[in-house]
Amino acid sequence: MTPAETPATSLGGYLRALREAKGSSLEDMARSTRVGIRHLEAIEEERLADLPSPVFVRGFIRAYCGFLREAPEEALGHYEALAGERAAARAANAPPPPRTTWANSSVLVGLALLVILGIALIVINLTVKRTGGTSVAAPKMEVLAPVPPPVEAPRPAVAPAPKPAVAQSPATPAPTPAPAVAKSGPGPHRLLIKAIEPTWIRVQPDEGRATEELLPAGASREWSAERRFLVTIGNAGGVELALNGKVLPPLGPKGTVIQRLELPQAPASGS
Repeated sequence: MTPAETPATSLGGYLRALREAKGSSLEDMARSTRVGIRHLEAIEEERLADLPSPVFVRGFIRAYCGFLREAPEEALGHYEALAGERAAARAANAPPPPRTTWANSSVLVGLALLVILGIALIVINLTVKRTGGTSVAAPKMEVLAPVPPPVEAPRPAVAPAPKPAVAQSPATPAPTPAPAVAKSGPGPHRLLIKAIEPTWIRVQPDEGRATEELLPAGASREWSAERRFLVTIGNAGGVELALNGKVLPPLGPKGTVIQRLELPQAPASGS
């Protein structure tokens, strides 16, 4: 927190003031939202290094404000400002990149050329020693004229014997091939997510706009896509997924975070 900030205008101070005004505890909030209490404490203490990626932090803040029945926009604004300040501070404190001068580059190029020239001279020297320094003429090959084949005397022509007539059977018509049946191409995919417990989710169909929300227990959402979905879930054990009407196996235990799961999954390479 900078000296210009007061507890009411910082992220942690703003959220803590909202929670204390409602008389709520972090333990109650963690049980209701399924967000780990260590993450809630890190948000209030502004320990961004102890938090996961920003997309999850935004979901935690939405769940925090949803538990208190407060709009999340102001808290998200405090988070974006704090994250920007921390990033700028890291950039300012980063050591400058090493400077590469033209003199150093010229020296390196010269050394590389000398090494290449030395290798070329060694190869030429070895080649000359191996051949004895003289060129060897290729042996001449004698070319023989082709011998014409012997000419045979003409034989008397013999009339071929007449072949007996064979009754021809009527030709059997070829069977008519059955008409080909057009195979239908793969249709659009449907994804259904049902919440068993309050769970934060984020779904992006194809390359379209991603939707994210805190899904309450008992609620369900459905999406459609032509190729695939990218799914992020904050509580893997708190949801049930069905793809194209088929229920998928559990993604993991309760409290497990699943990031950018692609559905349907691409086939393994080499199969």
